[in-house]
Amino acid sequence: MFTKKLATLATVAIVGVTALAGIGTAQAAQDKLMTIIVNNPSNPYWQTEGNVAADEAKRLGYKANVVAHNGDTNTERNQIDTAITNHSAAIILDPANADGSIGSVKKAVAADIPVIIVNAEINEQGLAKAQLVSNNAQGAALGAMQWIKAMGTTDAKYAELKGPPSDNNAATRANGYKTVLSQYPGLKQVASQVASWDRTEGHNKMQGMLQANPKIKGVISGNDDMALGAISALKEAGKLDQVTVGGFDGSPAAIDSIKAGELAYTVLQPVAVFAKQAVQQADHYIKHGNTGVKKEKQLFDCILITKDKADDFVAPFTLASMTDNGK
Repeated sequence: MFTKKLATLATVAIVGVTALAGIGTAQAAQDKLMTIIVNNPSNPYWQTEGNVAADEAKRLGYKANVVAHNGDTNTERNQIDTAITNHSAAIILDPANADGSIGSVKKAVAADIPVIIVNAEINEQGLAKAQLVSNNAQGAALGAMQWIKAMGTTDAKYAELKGPPSDNNAATRANGYKTVLSQYPGLKQVASQVASWDRTEGHNKMQGMLQANPKIKGVISGNDDMALGAISALKEAGKLDQVTVGGFDGSPAAIDSIKAGELAYTVLQPVAVFAKQAVQQADHYIKHGNTGVKKEKQLFDCILITKDKADDFVAPFTLASMTDNGK
């Protein structure tokens, strides 16, 4: 009887210790930090990227810290250092520079912190556990074909607004446009300017291009903010009704501009989808030592948005059809 009581007490003790250990493990999971580094949250695209990632991290039981480097690699380097010092469980990074961000990623990897890249690639494979980006070549082809359709002619002078050379997305979109538009010899690009994804720069560069080339009939842009800046300049010049403008991103302001009959179309980047999946893959890596996805680089197809789809949005960068699968 005495031996049986001892065994029972031992079992109760083990169960109690196990339960306490379980509570400790759960508490440790709640205390883990996920650092999310975006570019510039004043742009609704990056604001959505940070918000979606943070919400998903919190849903999965992490603390979330969202910071922005605004395209500056020195700021990004300091943010990575802070993430390491704070013992982040993972880093979600929209890199400042395809080449310049590699060193910072290496630092995090050396500290055994998994890095998941979103939106813009780095020019080295095997460092990040995953790179989730829009299929920019596919999206650019979609946009260029719609731009020609909206122009209603393949015999016209046009201008292009580009993103910064440090961002691979800028070159990919420009090359995608060129691949399609070069098939139409009557289309003549008479001006091309880098406006660095910025609306004010888009406005100013458009003013300069108009002064030098007053007979421009079309503007194709690497993102929505530059396109909206161009539209503002065209309005001021009294020429918006003579010029077709196309965008890229699927921002809320672009959707409003399409509804107003100003922007011809935009190409939606599914940032709300891949920002969420980036956090899910980081969580999977923390728990299982892998992301659960075979490929490091993952492409997410873009979606053409014209006036007939402009009412289908349920949230920034999110169509109703994108929420059907719960991802």
